[in-house]
This record gives sequence, C-alpha cells and structure tokens, in this order.
Amino acid sequence: MTRKVKTSGAFVIAAMLLASCSSKPPVSLVTPVTKQTHPASRSQNQEPVRGVWLATVSRLDWPPVASVNPNNASTRVSQQQQALKNKLDNLKSLGINTVFFQIKPDATALWQSKILPWSDVLTGKIGEDPGYDPLQFMLDEAHKRGIKVHAWLNPYRVSTNTKPSTVAELNNTLSDQPPSVFVLHRDWIRTSGDRYVLDPGIPEVRDWITSVVAEVVSRYDVDGVQFDDYFYTESPGSFINDNPTFQKYGQGFDSKADWRRHNTQQLIEQVSRTIKQLKPGVEFGVSPAGVWRNRSFDPAGSDTRGAAAYDESFADTRKWVQQGLLDYIAPQLYWPFARDAARYDVLAKWWADVVKPTNTRLYIGVALYKVGEPSRKEPDWTVNGGVPELKKQLDLNESLPQISGTILFRENNLNQPQTREAVSYLKNRWGS
Repeated sequence: MTRKVKTSGAFVIAAMLLASCSSKPPVSLVTPVTKQTHPASRSQNQEPVRGVWLATVSRLDWPPVASVNPNNASTRVSQQQQALKNKLDNLKSLGINTVFFQIKPDATALWQSKILPWSDVLTGKIGEDPGYDPLQFMLDEAHKRGIKVHAWLNPYRVSTNTKPSTVAELNNTLSDQPPSVFVLHRDWIRTSGDRYVLDPGIPEVRDWITSVVAEVVSRYDVDGVQFDDYFYTESPGSFINDNPTFQKYGQGFDSKADWRRHNTQQLIEQVSRTIKQLKPGVEFGVSPAGVWRNRSFDPAGSDTRGAAAYDESFADTRKWVQQGLLDYIAPQLYWPFARDAARYDVLAKWWADVVKPTNTRLYIGVALYKVGEPSRKEPDWTVNGGVPELKKQLDLNESLPQISGTILFRENNLNQPQTREAVSYLKNRWGS
C-alpha cells in the first residue's frame, strides 16, 4: 500500500523556480559528449524492465467507454476500478513489472490536481470529479501486485482536436476550480497538427509544465515520470505559428530550429532538476521517436532514413542522455528487422552505443500494436502470429548489456485476437 506524501505548495513552487535556468544558445549542431550533470543511478543488479504503456487519451486502453455514464456515478467508479484491477492481474500473469500510466493525456488530469481540471475521459465532462483518484488507485493496486508505476505525461497537448464543441467545453471550465489553461492563458495556446497545444517557446509555459510534474512527484509515490515524443508536433497542413514568440525570445540563435531545440532542452533541464530536488529516487525518462538523426544529415546519426526527433520534433534526445538529464530513455523502435529504412537492430545497437559511456538506462519501445496487422511494407508482423519477429527483438534486447528492458505499445493490444500467439509467447518467456 502506498502512502501519499504531503508537501506544501510553497516548497513545490520554490523547487520549480530553483530548477528554472537559462542556458546559452547551442554553438554546434552535432552535440559532443559532455560531463554528466547529475548521473542517473544505474543499479547493475536492477531487474530488467518488462513494461507496457497504458494509454488513456481517447480512452484507448482505459477507462472502458461503456463505463462513462454520468447518470450513475457509483456504477462508473466500480466499472473503472474493476477494469483496472483486471488489467493489472493480466499484466502480472504476463510478467510485466512496470506500467507507464498516462495521467495527463492533454491539459486535463487523472489525479486530484490543483492546476489541471479533471479529465473528461473519466466522466465525459472536463472538470467533473470522477468520485475517486485514478492515479492513487493505480498506485495502490499496482504496488500491491509488485508492479511499478511511471506517470506518463504529454507535456504540451491541450486538446486532441479543435472542434467548436471542444472549445465550448474548455471555455465552460472558466468557473471551475481549477479552470483549464486554455481559458486562463489563452495567449499560450497555439494550433498544431489540428490540435490545441501550448507554445514551447514561452518560458512561463515551461514553468507551468514543471509545476504540474512537481505536483505529481510531491504528492504521489510514483516510481517514475515519463514524457512521450510530443514536443513540437506539427503536420504539413498545420504548423505551430510561433513566429511572434521567436521574435520575442529568439535573439542570439542562428536559426528558428536551434531556438526550438533550446526550448525543448530548457524544459527537460527544469523537469529533471525539479524531480531530483523533490524526490531523488523518482526516475525521469523520455520516450522519443526512434531516430535521433539520420547519418545522411549528421555523421553521428544512425544508418536510417526515418523521421528524426532532432529535425522534426526539435528534440536533441541524444544530448539529454549525454548530459545525464535522464534516468532512462525509451526510444520507440516500431519497425521490424527487415524494414530497411529503419531497421530494428540498427537502431537498437545505435542507442546502445549512445548510452554506453553514460549512466542513462535504455529501454526499447516495441510495436505490439503492429503484431498480427497485415502490412505490405512490414509483412513480418503477421508471419506465425508475429512471434518470430517479436522473439528476434526481445533476443537482441537481452543480448546487449546496455539495454535494460523492453516496453510494449500498448496495453489493449494484449487483449486482441491478432496478438493471441504473441501474448502466449510473452507469457511463456516472461510469466511466472
């Protein structure tokens, strides 16, 4: 059973302010290996992570859509809690020892927050009290079963669409306590990828995100905190209009791209320091896109031809590892061995080399969601139920000493007919 740790708001704010820093603009596109700022605590005897992502955005994995019935709160709570317990029982039987639980799918919360309104995935309405604290419930139930919980947050997303009905819902939180950041700080909001997002170039935005993390870490016994790969997220027809922000804050940078990477770097530095100040034992990790940079753009990059986090999301993920800002990194290597543009083994070995001189642990994100799904470019996922491909990936992960675990994306794919053979294989390999 976990115990909530109460920390005064003043302490959280003080820690956040101490974590704020301003660093000089980068002088080179190729990041050198630099001294670790506070080495991550790597235990040589630590059990390999056998993890799974449990997504709540759009109720992908949980809570059950059928449970969202605002007219019967007690039934809803019972259904949601029972569904979570059933999932944890199943994960335990499969040998899963870590759940990456999405507690902030957008600018709403799956915990009792003083900064964010309650998530609508729980009740169907933003700001409505679900009648229990899902994060605390997850911590209690998972820890009871010997499963660790990492709080997974999407830092910048405010909403999953820009529909008038969504705008109306967000505006209706104005009289709530707390209201949405959408109405409190409308000047922070941009449109990107057909979603509302926070502008990463505004210093107060980074402070706000850091305060959200500080609230979670100070009040809950989470084992870790993880950001996903959504930093600057744009689509060809929907770019972030951050030109005014660049004009205000981008002095001294050679390019807008350098400035954007600097902004992402600032967020990671602030959050890393804040977590270590509040609870040094809580791990901080990021799960970025699998390709840092392609070798055709950078001699330090991987022999790949995929979308690169450095150039597409303006996230210098390799640098964060080198600087010791992360306890772990979990790149999403969602391709098979035969995918020439981004081979699984090429990328796994590249990342193993990156973490080798550091104390940052490496967990590999594996595409369980592709198993059993027909694909012209990646037919290996359907050969013998995807088991041979999955076996090759897990074998490689366990053969490289720098790889400390595997995380499956995502939980609900463990329950689908097309993954039955793969799940049976996992249970034989990992289960007790």
